[in-house]
Amino acid sequence: MRRGAILSASVLAASLTLVGAAAARQSSAPVAPQAPTAIEAPTPVAPAPRVATPAPQAEPQVDAAPKVAAPVKAAATPAAPAEPLKRQRSSVAIIQALDKVTTETMRFEAPVGQPIRYKTLIFTVRACETSTADEVAPESTAYVVVDTQPKAVAGRVAPPGRQVYKGWMYANSPGMNPLEHPVYDAWLIACKTSAPVAAAGKP
Repeated sequence: MRRGAILSASVLAASLTLVGAAAARQSSAPVAPQAPTAIEAPTPVAPAPRVATPAPQAEPQVDAAPKVAAPVKAAATPAAPAEPLKRQRSSVAIIQALDKVTTETMRFEAPVGQPIRYKTLIFTVRACETSTADEVAPESTAYVVVDTQPKAVAGRVAPPGRQVYKGWMYANSPGMNPLEHPVYDAWLIACKTSAPVAAAGKP
């Protein structure tokens, strides 16, 4: 057993000797020079393209005097509407009255501003007008004031009068603003102008 161990150690020593000799030979052998690594030539860079510079343009000429725009014509002013025609005023109103008890009717003339009695009623016409040609329908109107005034009786004091109507009467529409009285009724017939008085001739 001991002999085998000695043999193994001898074999190991011999092997180490051989390995060392080979290494010595290898280190003593001349080293072949390595070929130099080829260096690539630099790639030439293409020059940047030249940009053409635009030629300077001449500035537009500006007129010294500014142009003045043509004056705007003013719109035509509409014509003012024509003034309405004035109504013709008359000096006399023709009124018709009715006694509801006796059914008696009476037509009389009442000059403007002059009181006219019909039984116990007193009519005072303030104005009487006739419609103009530009109105839709012909019409005669009168502003009338009616007072009641019983007649005085001998030996008795007359009762005080009072107003029973005031307003416009219409000849073509008597029911528009009628006189409301228990005994009498009255309405406008027309307006007329009194005939002028002839001047006295010279002797």
